[in-house]
Amino acid sequence: MCCLVATLIAVIAALAAAFCFALGSLMQQGVARQSGDEALRFRLLWDLVRQPRWVGGIALSTFSFGLQALALAFGPLTLVQPIAATDVLFALPMIARRQRRRLGRRAIIGALLVAVGIVVFLAVSPPVAGVSSPGIRAWLPVFIAAGSLVAVAGVVGLRVQGRLRVVWLAVAAGALYGLSDAIIKSTVDMIPTEGIGVLAHWEPYTLAVTGILGALYGQSAFSAGALSLSLPVIDTMEPVCAVVIGATVFGEQLASSPLNLGFQMAGAAGAVIGIWVLSSSKIVEAETSEVPAPAAAPGATPSP
Repeated sequence: MCCLVATLIAVIAALAAAFCFALGSLMQQGVARQSGDEALRFRLLWDLVRQPRWVGGIALSTFSFGLQALALAFGPLTLVQPIAATDVLFALPMIARRQRRRLGRRAIIGALLVAVGIVVFLAVSPPVAGVSSPGIRAWLPVFIAAGSLVAVAGVVGLRVQGRLRVVWLAVAAGALYGLSDAIIKSTVDMIPTEGIGVLAHWEPYTLAVTGILGALYGQSAFSAGALSLSLPVIDTMEPVCAVVIGATVFGEQLASSPLNLGFQMAGAAGAVIGIWVLSSSKIVEAETSEVPAPAAAPGATPSP
């Protein structure tokens, strides 16, 4: 009975985390979309932090991580992470309500493919523990690969428009979020033995840099267009990158057998196909065609 109660708490907390992250993202994107063409400019973040609704969205997203931590206290990662990754299923009905339209068949199919693909990728093979805090040499190839991907995505994202810009910026944001997840793991693993001495290591400062860059790319993706497109891309890239880093840097086993590896790759492919299906759905078309109203300056009085 105790095990059942713990599992129930974990499931409810993970679902609540997914809902809060979806709502928080919706609030952030609603404000970022009105910011104009500020992609990859730090002024975008400065403008957003002065908007109460955007700050509220950030607070909700932060609260969702607290709920996820609660879920992990009562349940295993293989149960919690796939459930928490289904936030796109909560986000799409919210977007449809904001647009005052029904979800089309393509949107529903695309969202289910993304959610199921992520769940399969994360849940098919339980993670095997590896190195707690890898040395900087183990990280260098990851930093080079991630830096190259983010740089290319940024350059291409600024050269294209519409949905392609959203996708490229969201790819970079998801990769940065996945990298941040891995650095958080390395930092947390050092705290029991290092305590405050963890500040003498490079991890906390690198985490601050990746966090800021992730926020810049993520909010740029939100401001560039449809949340119904950017959120599934981020949801797919973040866990995939985190798992790949876990396998290459931390020595965690990606899959326990070729069959499980095949299922994981099929899950990732399903999520990518889901994003493609979503990109041509009516809900994305409606969001993309919206012309955002200019954001009012903080403290300004709205016109009658």
